[in-house]
Amino acid sequence: MKLRVYYEDTDTGGVVYHSNYLNFCERARSEVFFTRGLSPVLQNGHFVAKRVEADYIASAKLGDELEVRSELLEIKGASFKLRQSVFKEERKIFELEITLAYITFDAKPQKITQEVRSLIESLF
Repeated sequence: MKLRVYYEDTDTGGVVYHSNYLNFCERARSEVFFTRGLSPVLQNGHFVAKRVEADYIASAKLGDELEVRSELLEIKGASFKLRQSVFKEERKIFELEITLAYITFDAKPQKITQEVRSLIESLF
């Protein structure tokens, strides 16, 4: 997913504020669903962040064009892990590994069904 850095994404020096890289990755995950006419909120539940490990490599600035790339690393019984990288031109400037847990709407963990597993594998 491509995006542009806006004023609202930056600190007073025009550098992207650190937490906004997480927002960029969240938008990219959602966009994977939206571009296929789907919603990240599924019939029986949805995914929430369980664990995030982030690596800030270089800074992006106001007006920069960025690209977020996502790669599926593994799927377990009730969670899956992605690597998401943010690029400025072809230079990687940020990377995270995120574990997303599948929960019901009343916040109880649930096993990923074969249907949802197949969907995740096809999206990422």
